[in-house]
Amino acid sequence: MISEEEKEELKTELTKLEDEISTLRQVLAAKEKHLVEIKQKLGISLMNELKQNFSKSWHDMQTTSAYKKTHETLSHAGQKATAAISNVGTAISKKFGDMRNSPTFKSFEEKVETTVTSLKTKVGGTSHTGGSFEEVLSSTAHASAQSSLAGTRLPESEEELQC
Repeated sequence: MISEEEKEELKTELTKLEDEISTLRQVLAAKEKHLVEIKQKLGISLMNELKQNFSKSWHDMQTTSAYKKTHETLSHAGQKATAAISNVGTAISKKFGDMRNSPTFKSFEEKVETTVTSLKTKVGGTSHTGGSFEEVLSSTAHASAQSSLAGTRLPESEEELQC
């Protein structure tokens, strides 16, 4: 238990502390007001402060060992993935090159050329033998389009249009 005399001393000390805290709050409010005035004069806005804080935080995070280790690991994984994709692309290109030079592809190319020549003859075009595979494909597409147009019959009377 506390004596009456100690209670009075504590109450007095409490009053003094509350007064000091109140005075400190007033001083702090005045200093904060002065700070805002100085920042306004210097053109420092809240947005500038946020940007600076963000930049500092970002820099601090980048210097952590966890960030460095993660960055290193992801960079290494990216390099491995790039190498793997490059190897797959090279293998596919080689396979297509091998296929283009295969007897089967050459036979297919010859059949297409024969078909194009036949189509041109039927459609009324000039006979054209040889040429690159791309030319043959282009000719085939053109001949096919003309062939389908030639087979299309336009209506001759209004009655046919209305049916």
